[in-house]
This record gives sequence, structure tokens and C-alpha cells, in this order.
Amino acid sequence: MRHFFRTQLTQGEVLRHADEFFKGIAMEREAHTAKSRTFTGALGTLNLGVKAEGGHYTFVEVVTDQMGESRLDRNAKKFFVELHRSAEPAHRIEAAY
Repeated sequence: MRHFFRTQLTQGEVLRHADEFFKGIAMEREAHTAKSRTFTGALGTLNLGVKAEGGHYTFVEVVTDQMGESRLDRNAKKFFVELHRSAEPAHRIEAAY
């Protein structure tokens, strides 16, 4: 599945967060470049890429090798929440219904 997120964090900050987050869920960093990471583990394979978008934003794209809503996909979404918390620590994420 393919997921994406836009953040105000720099590309380097996003990649540092990715290295920490995915290591914490037993994913090994298999490959890396200045703007991408590939992580593998028991949950599957995840490719993460970053690029500058719209001035001061960073576009983060995650592609997993899983079909449907897998545990790896849920962890990718959790990673996006962690990025949001890092960029805006005062913002509380709440249900809006």
C-alpha cells in the first residue's frame, strides 16, 4: 500500500525519526540514500522517501509490500502521527465527532 504525509520537519529530521521509529518495531534498515530508506522485518518491507514540496514542507511517501491494511501499514500511520507530534508538540490529536 502507498501512504503519504506532508510535514514542516526537514528531510533530515524525518529520516532520523524513521531510523529510530522503525528500529523500535524490529525493522532493519536494509538500504538508504540521502532521501530514502528501506526497512525490512517480519512485518514485511517498507520503502520511505522524502522530497521538498511547496517551499518549507517535506512530502513523505511510504510504500509497503503488504496487501490491504496490515500491521506494517498501521505502523506507517503511527509513524506519521509521531512526525506530527514532533512538528507540533502543543497540538493534541482528538476525535472530532
